[in-house]
Order: sequence, then C-alpha cells, then structure tokens
Amino acid sequence: MFAHLTVIMHRWFSINWQAIFVPSMSVVELIVRGSLVYLALFTVLRFLPSRQMGTLGITDLLVVVLFAEAAQNAMASTYTSITEGAILVGTVIFWSYLLNWLGYKIPKFQQFLNPPPLLLVKNGRLILRHLERELITEEELMSQLRQQGVEFLADVKKAYLEADGSISIITSDSKSSPLPQQKTI
Repeated sequence: MFAHLTVIMHRWFSINWQAIFVPSMSVVELIVRGSLVYLALFTVLRFLPSRQMGTLGITDLLVVVLFAEAAQNAMASTYTSITEGAILVGTVIFWSYLLNWLGYKIPKFQQFLNPPPLLLVKNGRLILRHLERELITEEELMSQLRQQGVEFLADVKKAYLEADGSISIITSDSKSSPLPQQKTI
C-alpha cells in the first residue's frame, strides 16, 4: 500500500526538467518555421479588405482562431518545451518589430504595411468601385456616418477608409484650420 502511494506521489510531483527546457527540434528550424508562417499570415491579412481590421465581428474572430490553430502546427510541429515556445514567441516579436521599424525608416515600405486612405465619398457622392473593392455596403457606410453624427450623405465633403478599417469623415461645414505648432524640446 505504501509502495503504491509512493509511486502515485512520484508521478504527481516528479518533474522532467529536460522535457521542459530542452528543445525537441532544431532551434534554427523553429525560427525558420516561425518566420515563414508569420510572414505568410501577415501577407494574407494585409490584402484582406481593410474594413475587416477596424472591428472584430464573429467571422473575423473565427478567422483569427482558425489561423492560430493552423499556424501553431506549421510553426512548431509538436513542440513540448518552454524553450521552443519562447523561441517561437521571440521570432514573432522579432518580425513584428522589424516590419514596424522598416516602415518607420522607409516610407515606401510603410505604404506596403499600411495602405493609404481610400476615398469612399467625394462631395456627397459615393465612389461605388471603392466601396465594392472593400466589400462595404451603402448601408454599412451610412451607419458609420450616423455614428459620427452625419445624417445625410450630401453633408459629406470627403470620407476615407483608413488603414485600420475606421472611416474618417470631413463634412461640408468643417472649418479648415492650420495645425497647431509643434513644441520642440
């Protein structure tokens, strides 16, 4: 009885430190896998219609969850150690930082990372080809206008779909004023 209890206690409290910290696959392979999956998912998400990025609907959440599940196996196959997980997280952080840094340093690269604003309305008139390209219905656009206090399309001088999926609106009665002076430190 005592021997049986000892075996049970050993199973509960024994720790395989090697399995926790020693990678079961090549560190270089982990970095290559993580890099390829990150860059592939980044490219796919970059070219989805922008409106998908501004809000998170149920279908958007489903896409993210399925991407995460598919990417997990592609990035690491069946990793088991904390070290492998840390290497993958580090790889993703590295690519995220590098792409943002390149966008900051190279303006042309920033245009690839974040598309320029897309004009949706000009002088009260819809630009239908732009709405169609981004899969935005007229009802969805009007909802966004109402949420920003604009009741009629005719009141809109310009409306842009921004890189983050939000819609910025310039109304006909907007007063243009110079930007405030930046203080230098």
